Amino acid sequence: MQISNIFCIFAMRNYILTLKVRLMTDQNRILFISQEIYPYLEEVTPIRVLNQQLPGWCQEAGFETRTFMPKFGDVNERRAQLHDVIRLSGANLIIADADHPLLIKVATMPGSRVQVYFIDNDDYFHRRKGVAGENGQDFHDNDERCIFFVRGVLETVKKLRWTPSIIHCSGWMAALAPLYLKHVYADTPFFADTKVVLSIDNNVYTTPFGTNFADKVRIEGIQPYHLRSLAGFPVGYEELLRLAIDNADAIICAAPEINQRVMNYAQTSGKPIMEYCENKEDYIKFYNSLLV
Repeated sequence: MQISNIFCIFAMRNYILTLKVRLMTDQNRILFISQEIYPYLEEVTPIRVLNQQLPGWCQEAGFETRTFMPKFGDVNERRAQLHDVIRLSGANLIIADADHPLLIKVATMPGSRVQVYFIDNDDYFHRRKGVAGENGQDFHDNDERCIFFVRGVLETVKKLRWTPSIIHCSGWMAALAPLYLKHVYADTPFFADTKVVLSIDNNVYTTPFGTNFADKVRIEGIQPYHLRSLAGFPVGYEELLRLAIDNADAIICAAPEINQRVMNYAQTSGKPIMEYCENKEDYIKFYNSLLV
């Protein structure tokens, strides 16, 4: 058989697999990857409340949704009625040459039908509250926690065999998702045609990631030139968000005041931008515009 014929058969096989996946699913599915959600984190902030409201608003509009967030130590498992998901847990993610077991828990958001999955790990999240210690200092391994969270979400969604039309990333801890989706999972049938939305808010981190962050991020599919903006120097909030903007399909301003330099970069990207608002119809309209 000629090599050209082999390539044609391989391409057709991938195309049929992609069609099968899409035929088994609705086209109106939104995956939310959120760093923080009220009431799982009790302090009320605009972004936490928005991350709580958006999946419910989308369900009311006919979308099917699923939501992921880190299982920080201050998430009360008993009050939130979290349950272990054995069939999704157990995988090991290698970060900085070390194995880290992935644990998945699930709950239903109070007063709604929204399913929330929690990414957990004894080293990165268990017993540790949020992104900073009691002294207010950012945890030294927030860079690895960021990587583990995003990779854990995407691997879990693959196991669920749940194909989202849109993935909405909220918070800097979700900022690597656009990069991985565009370069690691681009040929995966579950994500091949997914639109990636990035929320920009005012929740920043103050301690830059180390100069080896790019090395930790790199896995198969990520080339050195994808990370040249991060390589060899400390990576602050602005550098991380610029990388996320480069790989996102659309931007949402999720707070009334955000970092102006990040906003300027988003505006020069030429990508659709939704200005800050609190009107659910505007969010639904924006999501629908990406599906046309």
